[in-house]
Amino acid sequence: MFISSAYAQTAATGSTESTLISLLPLVLMFVVLYFIMIRPQMKKQKEHKAMIDALAKGDEVVIGGGVVGRVAKLGETFVHVEVSNGVELQVQRAAVLQVLPKGTFK
Repeated sequence: MFISSAYAQTAATGSTESTLISLLPLVLMFVVLYFIMIRPQMKKQKEHKAMIDALAKGDEVVIGGGVVGRVAKLGETFVHVEVSNGVELQVQRAAVLQVLPKGTFK
């Protein structure tokens, strides 16, 4: 009396076109995300790696934390940065954020 009868539905005859159309927004979102976020980040990583590989003794650099100094020694994974007369900091190469123009650090 209070409960209505439930009838089984027939199986859907969905076509492949409707499936492709329903996936289209998802594919478009991924493409936009790739060009807006992923691709620029990969480009930035390449530039940073090239800068780190090109480091040479005497380069003036900014390391993580904003400390400015001059490269005193280079190793495979570490760099010794002279921040003052007689004061050297040993940091990883990846900690070098920027190479400054010559004459910036005095």
